[in-house]
Amino acid sequence: MNSDKEEDCECAPAQAETSPEGIPYRDYEEPEIENPEASRMKRAAAKHLIERYYHQLTEGCGNELCSNSWCASSVGFNRMDNNAAAVKALELYKGNAKLCDPHPSKKGTASAYLESSTHSNSACSNRKLKQDFHSVRDNFKDINYLTEDKVYEILDICGKKEDYSPLIRVIGRVFSSAEGLVQSFRRSKPHTKEELKSLQGKDEDKDEDEKEAAATSSSAMEEDSPSSSSRLGESSSGENDVQKLAPDEVSVDIEAVRRVYDRLLSNEKIEAAFLNALVYLSPNVECDLTYHNVYSRDPNYLNLFVIVMENSNLHSPEYLEIALPQFCKAMSKLPLAAQAKLARLWSHYSAKQIRRMVETFQQLITYKVISNEFNSRNLVNDDDAVVAATKCLKIVYYANVLGGDLDMEHNEEEDDEPIPESSELTLQELLGEERRNKKGPRVDPLETELGIRTNDCRRPLIPFEEFVNEPLNEVLEMDKDYTFFKVETENKFSFMTCPFILNAVTKNLGLYYDNRIRMYSERRITVLYSLVQGQQLNPYLRLKVRRDHIIDDALVRLEMIAMENPADLKKQLYVEFEGEQGVDEGGVSKEFFQLVVEEIFNPDIGMFTYDERTKLFWFNPSSFENEGQYTLIGIVLGLAIYNNCILDVHFPMVVYRKLMGKKGTFRDLADANPVLYQSLKELLEYEGSVEEDMMITFQISQTDLFGNPLMYDLRENGDKIPVTNENRKEFVAQYADYMVNKSVEKQFKAFRRGFHMVTNESPLKYLFRPEEIELLICGSRKLDFLALEETTEYDGGYNRDSRIIKEFWETLHSFGEEQKRLFLQFTTGTDRAPVGGLGKLKMIIAKNGPDTDRLPTSHTCFNVLLLPEYSSKEKLRERLLKAITYAKGFGML
Repeated sequence: MNSDKEEDCECAPAQAETSPEGIPYRDYEEPEIENPEASRMKRAAAKHLIERYYHQLTEGCGNELCSNSWCASSVGFNRMDNNAAAVKALELYKGNAKLCDPHPSKKGTASAYLESSTHSNSACSNRKLKQDFHSVRDNFKDINYLTEDKVYEILDICGKKEDYSPLIRVIGRVFSSAEGLVQSFRRSKPHTKEELKSLQGKDEDKDEDEKEAAATSSSAMEEDSPSSSSRLGESSSGENDVQKLAPDEVSVDIEAVRRVYDRLLSNEKIEAAFLNALVYLSPNVECDLTYHNVYSRDPNYLNLFVIVMENSNLHSPEYLEIALPQFCKAMSKLPLAAQAKLARLWSHYSAKQIRRMVETFQQLITYKVISNEFNSRNLVNDDDAVVAATKCLKIVYYANVLGGDLDMEHNEEEDDEPIPESSELTLQELLGEERRNKKGPRVDPLETELGIRTNDCRRPLIPFEEFVNEPLNEVLEMDKDYTFFKVETENKFSFMTCPFILNAVTKNLGLYYDNRIRMYSERRITVLYSLVQGQQLNPYLRLKVRRDHIIDDALVRLEMIAMENPADLKKQLYVEFEGEQGVDEGGVSKEFFQLVVEEIFNPDIGMFTYDERTKLFWFNPSSFENEGQYTLIGIVLGLAIYNNCILDVHFPMVVYRKLMGKKGTFRDLADANPVLYQSLKELLEYEGSVEEDMMITFQISQTDLFGNPLMYDLRENGDKIPVTNENRKEFVAQYADYMVNKSVEKQFKAFRRGFHMVTNESPLKYLFRPEEIELLICGSRKLDFLALEETTEYDGGYNRDSRIIKEFWETLHSFGEEQKRLFLQFTTGTDRAPVGGLGKLKMIIAKNGPDTDRLPTSHTCFNVLLLPEYSSKEKLRERLLKAITYAKGFGML
């Protein structure tokens, strides 16, 4: 309808407007991808109608006798604020509600909104009819995007008049419009030789761009207009700029944006304009990215995310309720290529800037977690805001990795021979289906897009621990989350796909579920196989060993299994000590691993060397043992993880890095061989003449198991090549490579092969970093017995206030470090704390009768201590010390 031709206030359905193709805008739902211009015009018309509804709700049509219940001029209309009016305008548009024509008394002020973009000149002339106090505002109505200079110009004018409302309206208009924000704060292009000749031409082009942007946005909102939708991919200065940008560059001037924010955010009223604009901007952006594929049409669309994320107040409480959750939902819809570009861009940011973004998303996640009651029925996985913020945090996480200290080159080679598969049929093959576990370990798509792995980062910009959200870990139902992780459905999000946000305890629980399900699967396959083949049922990995010959018995049996049917290694371990009555519910396995490790790492065997200074073991390069023995040790290490057992193993960190696919470098010598590391470091820093003063060559010497020197040339004819100031870096790199890689290559490859026999199908690499793998295998080295006291439960008549219990804890706290470790060994089967510390250990102290001379006993499978009610504290101490000092072997109670 044409408001200029109607003189009376009539209420009629707003259905008359149609597209150039004759299709009513109201019926239009999907964009015509083949005709972007038609799509743009349709969206502009829809926007135009919504704006009319908005002004009808906020200003009215001007007719005091208006009968439209949704017009501010009607009798009995309840006034609403701008936010509510904007939401209601959208509802009225969707419901095809009645729309008033303006009363003649209102035409002067309303015509600017009712005219389409083709009548922008007449709209501008009508605006001149306003009163003088509107004159400043009129001067900025043609501004549809911002530059740093334009912001300062408006700011100065407003400052002189002491009225910042025009600036607030400009910010509201631009920052609520995807199109306006994408065009704002464009940076100057670096001038090439060809461009230097045409600087004037560039300025003219820029003016034309500005005119075009103004023309296409002439139907923008009036003073209080809440938002405007973006024009799909139609950036006036768009795609040609992007083609010239590097993968980690955008066309927005980030430094200019930061300066503008610094100037404006100090004003509370202006700050509110940014908040309100973001509320209106985000749903439109989410729609653009979800349904209109806008980024592929105009990669400059990414600019708006860069600009918004520079707002240092995003983590403020007022953003957490609506604005930030909506923005996160929009950002989470970015395609993979856009996420990768953001990560590359942000990787150039400082640690302070990365930390600010991390805190922004973390605060939103924490706020949503503590303000909702999540449980098994109300899963945190179903909270859109938490999920979206986690996905956004992933982009910052990889920016943190990319911006850190990277080592992309030193990667371990894959095993020459594939890990042998089971000779038995799988359950799927028995049912006539294909084997399903051939797609290899899971890899994050963003990781693939960036060509980076977390393990490539030696030191990130900020510590990885800052990405962990503890409140989220506390409410996460890991059994449900693991199910979503394995099923990989689009409508259910798993936080295991973002392992950086999970702590080691939570990830360990996820790994536990994966291992147990795999064990049950192997058990079912075995049962079905035995039924089909008629063979004896063997659902467990059974090891029957003698204590005095534990290495021979265990390793021989494991070697046979590894050769005949490696899939049996993924069955649940069941250990039986010959001549003992203990039933393995976990405790017998713990002691088995403890004894095996003690024997394997005995220096007398010669498979590993022990450094007294570092208290660490390393592979013996001159060991007489064959590769099969190292393979079996790798199997033992994998079985310990698979069966949730902690080992008393002391390797340098480089071993775990190598297990995760990274070769050792000079840096790894710092903990593997600190003396050699210090010597080589001094060589690199030496200021004199290395060749004349040190007289060393590219030939090095080592001693074998018997103390005999062994010479090794780092380069061909190394004994004739002197180390100089020019080639000393090469010497150090090759020396380190020999020590941590080449000298033990044969032994380590066999060890890694055995480890992967058990863990090759596990999400171990996906979930854990090398330092977490060490924690997983070795447990925590900190023994906090106060935390253990807090979490211990009581049974059989004891409680926290019982006399014997109080005396027990006083006695235990008085023990020395070694005695405390013996107590842990006696009660739990290992002297190490589990992942997360002793507070995560579920220990139970149960009453075992009245006062007696019997010693305390324990069920190591269940971490239960059976404690008689001794008559005195002295007797308790004496009996307990004797029990933990001389405990060995298993029996039936």
